[in-house]
Amino acid sequence: MAVEGSLRPGGQATQTLALNMKLLAHHELAGFGGIGEGMNMQKAPDGRRILWMAHESAPKNFTAVDVTDPRAPKMVIQTDLPHAQMRSNSLDVVGNVMAVAYQTKEWGMKPAGFALFDISKPEQPKLISHFDASGPSSRGAHCVWFVDGEFVHLTSGAPDFTPSHPKDDQFYRIIDVRNPSRPAEVGRWWLPGTRKGDSEPPLPRHPRFDGGYRPHNTNVYPQRPDRAYIGYIDGGTVILDISDKAHPKLVTRWRHSPPYNGFTHTVLPLFNQNGTLIVTDECVRDGGEDWPKLAWVVDAREETNLVPVATLPLPPVEVFGKRGGRFGAHNLHENLPGPCSWRSDYIVLGTFFNGGVRVFDVSKPLQPREIAYFVPGAPPMSRIGAIQINDVFVDDRRIVYAVDRFAGGLYVLEMTI
Repeated sequence: MAVEGSLRPGGQATQTLALNMKLLAHHELAGFGGIGEGMNMQKAPDGRRILWMAHESAPKNFTAVDVTDPRAPKMVIQTDLPHAQMRSNSLDVVGNVMAVAYQTKEWGMKPAGFALFDISKPEQPKLISHFDASGPSSRGAHCVWFVDGEFVHLTSGAPDFTPSHPKDDQFYRIIDVRNPSRPAEVGRWWLPGTRKGDSEPPLPRHPRFDGGYRPHNTNVYPQRPDRAYIGYIDGGTVILDISDKAHPKLVTRWRHSPPYNGFTHTVLPLFNQNGTLIVTDECVRDGGEDWPKLAWVVDAREETNLVPVATLPLPPVEVFGKRGGRFGAHNLHENLPGPCSWRSDYIVLGTFFNGGVRVFDVSKPLQPREIAYFVPGAPPMSRIGAIQINDVFVDDRRIVYAVDRFAGGLYVLEMTI
């Protein structure tokens, strides 16, 4: 049953909205509850389940919470960034190694790139190495994908890459970390026309919502280790053949902007009999200004001819656009292959900022159904007066972990369906 939330003066939602989900626990993370887009769970050597989270912005770097008992989460460690002009935002975990992305606010600043940590003792993470991606036209790394223990798939700038437009300053890089003390690039790919010196002309810009041509998520799965599924922001959905990691090749590109408002964020292959991709845009402006930002259901049975067949149903922007902050699609639970991750070929969980975390059944791709949601009330210290659920992870016990972008911290949930 949904609980209707009342409004404070100014329109702030005070109560939770919920359907087929219930709150098990809430942790404010010592008052530093702004979490970015990096969440993964470690099965520690002593048997504990440790949820690692990257922060949206300074001053904090990453936080670890013991969720062995999901009803009583306990903070294990919270670390600080070297300075305030950078962010971590993204991390990933394989076994007892964690990769953390570092992006600076301006070109040329350091540290910029990613770091590898030994987390075999979660209370005492130890730096193994730092991969430097700084440069005169680089802010470093925005997003890491690290699931096989051998390669980090990276959204990053580089010292030898000069973009043709300032918003195109990151591209896809493949980094070999089989020797974790000496990470080394083995391959790279960028959308032709985004680098100075390319023979292709510069790409057209969206007249109102120019998000840039650079990758965001760079997902590679054990079911198809020869494919990288990339959300390329205004470049749309990109699938690359990476069977030869030194020479990635374009398989297909689907772009829906314009007429839609761009910022393709995540491309999630479900590997089901329907050949389904879930592709999310990211809402990046408050108050519904860049609406619609959607989660698309795409038929990828013929990967060279991607066909959108539906979008995931959402509540009306007329209501949620006025609740404060952003409302629209963003992140997905990405069916990570680790031992603590829940995976489904037909159930999709996504985050929608002030629309909370939402669950969809896509077993009939032409008719996706919303089957559950959880929308927390406004966190007391939120500067925009609304929840902004930023990322979601589901563990193998079907426990859902959702995080707020600003002040709310961690919400531990249970699906009751």
